[in-house]
Amino acid sequence: MIAIIDYDAGNLKSVEKALNFLGEDTIVTRDRAEILSADKVILPGVGAFGEAMKRLENYRLIEVIQEVTDSGKPFLGICLGLQLMFESSDEAPGVAGLGILRGRILRIPDNGELKIPHMGWNSLQFMKDTRLFSSIPEGSYVYFVHSYYLEAEKEEEVAAVTEYGITIHAAVEKNNIYACQFHPEKSGEIGLKILKNFAEI
Repeated sequence: MIAIIDYDAGNLKSVEKALNFLGEDTIVTRDRAEILSADKVILPGVGAFGEAMKRLENYRLIEVIQEVTDSGKPFLGICLGLQLMFESSDEAPGVAGLGILRGRILRIPDNGELKIPHMGWNSLQFMKDTRLFSSIPEGSYVYFVHSYYLEAEKEEEVAAVTEYGITIHAAVEKNNIYACQFHPEKSGEIGLKILKNFAEI
């Protein structure tokens, strides 16, 4: 069973639908017991960093997420879900993130040439062998929608990068913790394979 954390941050249904298409059992929930009893947990999300942290706090999910990540259970953050796993974001100065991983979320620089938000298909360059990208070809295209990007503190935790005027840390992998800035559930066959890889960990 894969638990998809429900904190009113959108995109839950498309993640659920993709996993169900792959034949995976899912539950969309904010119930502590259901999340902790799941085999794997996904933190999706679309929206603003500060508002999302407030919701996680209101629903008492911060401690639950900490318990899951400390337990060694596979945990995947998607889009805003990736950003929340880090310490801070330019989008919400003074608001602490979950701090599960070290790094900052920065605004994509507006150089007048590239559209912000960054919306569309970009190719991935893999930085190391990872379980999340097992059997995924180098240079595969995935779908992004974001105005802020990750600058991870530890290069060895970066699983993949993409270029959009700057180098964006597009995915991370550390022990049982996985996260991607792009939307695998909106990335066609490649995205489904990434979700399948996570489900099979």
